[in-house]
Amino acid sequence: MVLLLFLAVSVLAQQTAPPAAPFIPSTGFPGLDQYRASRIAVFTDDFGELARYRDANAALKPPAAGENRVVFFGDSITDIWHLDEYFPGKPYINRGISGQTTPQMLVRFRQDVINLQPKVVIILAGTNDIAGNTGPMRLEDIEADYASLADLARANKITVIYSSVLPVHNYTEKSKDFFAQRSPEKILELNKWLKSYCAAVSSGCVYLDYFSLMVDDKGLMKKDLADDGLHPNAAGYKIMAPMAEAAIEKALANAKP
Repeated sequence: MVLLLFLAVSVLAQQTAPPAAPFIPSTGFPGLDQYRASRIAVFTDDFGELARYRDANAALKPPAAGENRVVFFGDSITDIWHLDEYFPGKPYINRGISGQTTPQMLVRFRQDVINLQPKVVIILAGTNDIAGNTGPMRLEDIEADYASLADLARANKITVIYSSVLPVHNYTEKSKDFFAQRSPEKILELNKWLKSYCAAVSSGCVYLDYFSLMVDDKGLMKKDLADDGLHPNAAGYKIMAPMAEAAIEKALANAKP
C-alpha cells in the first residue's frame, strides 16, 4: 500500500512539474550560446524562416519583359544592405535574413529565389556556418550546400554569382566575439573552394571576390570597413556595390543564348 501511494505521488509530481528547459550544448562562446538559445522557436517552428518574405513574395509581380531581375540572397550582410541606395532604379530584390546558415538558405531557396524568376542570384553565405549558428559544420558540408544551391539555380535557368566570404577583424572591442567564432583560415579555405568551383566550366557560376579588396596586410578585414569586425559599414558597402554590379553584368552576358 505504501509503495502504491509512493508511485501515485511520483506520477502526480511528474505531471505537475514544469517542463525542464531544453539543453543546448555550449559552443564555448557565451554570446553565441545566448543567440542559439534565443532562436529555439525559429529552429523548431520555421527553420528556414519562410515566413519572413512570404507576403512580400506574394505581392511581387512577375518580371516585366526585358527586366534583368536579380535577387541578393544571404545572411545579415545582405539583410542590412539598402540596395535601393546603392543600386537606384535597378530591379534588385533583397532576400537576406540575419543569422542564417546555408542549410536554412536551402530550405527557402525555392520560395525566395526560384519562384521570383530572377535572371541572376548573388549568394553571400558561409560566415555563420563557420561560426556554428545552427550547429557545428564541417567545411565539406558547407561546400555541399553551396553546390546544391547552384544545382537548384542551374535547373531553373538562373545564373549564380558566388560572393567570397568576407574577412573579419578583431580591432575593436565589439568585434572580438565575432572574430573568435570565425576562423580566418576557414574563410580562406571556403573562398579557395568557391573560386575553384566557379572556375569550372560546368558550374556556370561567376565568382565575386569581395575578400581581396576588403582584407588588410594582416589577413583581416580592414578596420575602417566594419565597425564590429563582421558587418560592412557604409565604406564597406561602397566598395562592394560596384563589384557586385560588374559581376551582374558578367553574369547577364554569360546567360545570353
